[in-house]
Amino acid sequence: MATKIRLQRFGKKGKPFYHVVVADARAPRDGKFIERLGSYNPNTNPATIEINFEKALDWVNKGAQPTDTCRAILSYKGILYKKHLEGGVKKGALTPEQAEAKFAQWLEGKTGKIEGKKENLKNSKEEAKKATLLAEAKKKEEIAAAIVAKNTPAPEVEETVAEEAPEAEVSAEVEASAEEVDAPVAEEAAPAEEAVPEAEATEEAPSDEKAE
Repeated sequence: MATKIRLQRFGKKGKPFYHVVVADARAPRDGKFIERLGSYNPNTNPATIEINFEKALDWVNKGAQPTDTCRAILSYKGILYKKHLEGGVKKGALTPEQAEAKFAQWLEGKTGKIEGKKENLKNSKEEAKKATLLAEAKKKEEIAAAIVAKNTPAPEVEETVAEEAPEAEVSAEVEASAEEVDAPVAEEAAPAEEAVPEAEATEEAPSDEKAE
């Protein structure tokens, strides 16, 4: 019987969740399966993969063919690399101790990469959160400043109006007083000129009588 290692879909629409199962190659995708090996959740970053290493390795050694996605999962967890090392031991290219040392070294490097990726993602999230908080604080400050500016009257305009009004009144008063001063002077000057000929006439009259 040809067997395959494949994914069996669960979860709701838009957020799938998969079981990694061994099933007959002729069975439908979500039909009966022979054994469940683990789970795969692509909704997290990085994806969450839980798998029974020994069972998966045993089925791979028995000839179960993984699908493309399951092959990537098995490679990610080191199952295919372990199979490769065991093949080298069977051929005599490696001793079991050397194979174990190589796999432990690979596993350590893989774990370091995963932890580094998680740390980078965590830092990125924190930086994005800080940037969002700063942007919100700046926006709140701008809104508060706009409200204060809207509710505060313009002092410069009022002071200008207040300063210009007295000057206009003073100039009007000065012009009015100038007109009052000029009017009496003109009236007084006219009688003075008329009085002079009368005086001359009175002085000249007696001289004419004496002449007669």
